[in-house]
Amino acid sequence: MPGQPDSAEPPSRELAGASSTSPVGRLAATVERLRREVRAAQVEAEGRALIELAKGILVERLGCGPAQAARQLAELTEQAKVTPLEFAVEVINQAARDRMSEVTDAFLAVAAGSTAAEQESAAVRLRAAESGALAAQDTQAVADSLLEHALRPLGAVAVAVWAAGADGSLSLAGSAGFSPAEAGRWRYVPPEVATVARRGLSERTGVWLTSLAETGLPTIGRHLHPDGGRVALPAGTGGRIHGVLEIVWPSPLEPQPPQVVRQVEALAELCAHTLETYTLRHDLGLEPRVMPDAAELMDLADGLHDPALVLVPHVDGSGQLVDFRIQHVNSRFLDPAGRPRAVVSGALLLEAYPMTAGESELFQRIERVYATGEPFRARRMHLTALVGQVPLSAVADISISRHGSSVLLIWRIEDETARLASLLQHAQRLGRIGGFEENLLTGEITWNGQLFDLYGRAPSSTPVPLEELPAYAHPDDAVAIRRFLRTVLHHRRPASAAFRLQRPDGVTRHMRIVAEPVLDTDGRLFVVRGAYQDISAQHWTEVALAATRDQLAHTEQQASERNRLTLQLQHAIMPPAQAPLQVPDLQVAVRYRPAETEQLVGGDWYDAVVLPSGLVLLCVGDVAGHGIEAATSMVVLRNALRGLAVTGAGPGQLLSWLNIVAHHLTGAVTATAVCALYDPERHTLRWARAGHLPPVLVRDAEAAPLPLVRGLLLGAVPEAVYEEDEVQLAAQDTLLMYTDGLIERRDRSVEESLTHLLTTASAAPRTLDQQLDRLLTYSKSDTDDDTCIVGIRVG
Repeated sequence: MPGQPDSAEPPSRELAGASSTSPVGRLAATVERLRREVRAAQVEAEGRALIELAKGILVERLGCGPAQAARQLAELTEQAKVTPLEFAVEVINQAARDRMSEVTDAFLAVAAGSTAAEQESAAVRLRAAESGALAAQDTQAVADSLLEHALRPLGAVAVAVWAAGADGSLSLAGSAGFSPAEAGRWRYVPPEVATVARRGLSERTGVWLTSLAETGLPTIGRHLHPDGGRVALPAGTGGRIHGVLEIVWPSPLEPQPPQVVRQVEALAELCAHTLETYTLRHDLGLEPRVMPDAAELMDLADGLHDPALVLVPHVDGSGQLVDFRIQHVNSRFLDPAGRPRAVVSGALLLEAYPMTAGESELFQRIERVYATGEPFRARRMHLTALVGQVPLSAVADISISRHGSSVLLIWRIEDETARLASLLQHAQRLGRIGGFEENLLTGEITWNGQLFDLYGRAPSSTPVPLEELPAYAHPDDAVAIRRFLRTVLHHRRPASAAFRLQRPDGVTRHMRIVAEPVLDTDGRLFVVRGAYQDISAQHWTEVALAATRDQLAHTEQQASERNRLTLQLQHAIMPPAQAPLQVPDLQVAVRYRPAETEQLVGGDWYDAVVLPSGLVLLCVGDVAGHGIEAATSMVVLRNALRGLAVTGAGPGQLLSWLNIVAHHLTGAVTATAVCALYDPERHTLRWARAGHLPPVLVRDAEAAPLPLVRGLLLGAVPEAVYEEDEVQLAAQDTLLMYTDGLIERRDRSVEESLTHLLTTASAAPRTLDQQLDRLLTYSKSDTDDDTCIVGIRVG
């Protein structure tokens, strides 16, 4: 077949390696010879068509007969020393001066560096492509002719001609340079599927891709030339797009000069003539269909219940679409400017409605539908610009569709009054509002349907006059109803009232009535208008809210009282500052910082007391939890430790007894504690811990925690044993005992917080009180917990 691509893999290629003397070789040679003969016959036929066309031009120009024109053509060909076909193409180009002539000139300009014979051959090829395309019986022959005669000289290796369906789909009408299998896979592309051809259809100027690598769009033959250039141009005439011409290059495509761009655009326009016939005769391989003409479309428009216009394209002398003529308007069409239908019918769209190309872009929508065949629909489209200078705004539902060579435009302009009435009706239903009007002169009463529902009465029943309203209200609301009626009927002023409506079905609803009097020109009352609203849901919501507010206020008062008592209890037992202990060669200082939030007042406690034995009891602890329960447990443990300490037992034994108290006598609370006994004579400190952080010893400007001893937190088990340790203190040594409120942070580990404490404690001020104040000042704790610190310094 002419123009058969190399990638098509013809059967003879599989036989090419066979010997010419073998049966298979002789078969391959025969197939190749027949292909050459078919190609030569096709070229000869195309050449004869061009020569006959040139003869016809000479007959017209010279006023001679066909025989004399043939002799004249032969003589001129001999004088020009070119072939008859080349001279015939020159005659056609000179006579036509059409788009193809311009393309030929552009191509020859691009090929200026080639020989005269090559340029003349190129001109023949372009005219041959045109002749072959116009004479072709189907789009497949057009694709073969375009590739063979016009595109291969430009370096292209394949071409696809796509037909655009009315639903936005694409069908492969013809192709060359692709294998039959590849063409079969791309026979049909559904609507809305993004491909290179789809982009070419949607963009009016087409798509020029340097390389397929720059886009991820699928397309025919992508795997054969993944880095090759692609061009996809819309193929249309007279403003109507019938399909897309897609051209394939094997390598990246450099930017092309304007002459080549115009040449390719002319080829796309050439395809449009064949695609126009294809579109009218085929619908994706189904039976041929007949498109309706304007007359049939006018009959269809007359049968519609919505306003409709039938538009036909209006083109200029060059065949370009410039406007649409309003061929027909149906009987339901009302011109927004109030003009008669006879004035609008027959006018150009942009002349009758010059602002259709404005904000609404209605003209562009119509132009797009006519070009591609894809229908357009929109709800509540603003058509203010439709009426030109007339200050009228309209909102309409729009439908635009193409039928043959005509366009059907349907718009349903919204009735603003009906729309507002519908909105009001829905608002009354959702708000449970019913309206009424009572004529006091005639006695006529009008209720809407919602008010009958509120009263629980059938729509066919008689409405209730205002003066009979007390009979339908709860007896306890009679005073409010009479005051309302007196204000409206006697004082003739607007009024409102809330009451309980007792319905015939036994249901009581909470209602609000609002009414206003209407006076005539003489100042007499003759009509009362108003509305009822069912506020039952609001009433019961208010009742529930009031009860909730009361309960919340009571709960808040209880919580505040509990917190106040807890704080008073804690401050009474442990004031923020304590009077200094009188111990020889020993300074003792304590600090207590309450929680910043009353709800976080907890069970932190400390104690520093001189025992009858002369030893000094030092301890800090922390009961788990907050509130009055934690504070009460703290009091129990603190007082219990004081009482047990007078026995003379060591810190470990004291904590063992205190664990029994925590587990059995305080409701199984848990707590941590550090207990120490200081001997003023020996300057030694015996200490034990129950799950608490160890004390910190500051000596010679260095701070370090005491080595850990084992000890379970208080109250965890019925009985526990606690290890003791003894530390020999020297002059100017400082020992610090504290609760976790001093160092605890939400965003750091205990180890990091302890490191910060040691750094702060190592810079010891002159006095012990200053050192404890410094620890509280530079504490980075962020838990708002209360804090206790006990410090001693050997004198």
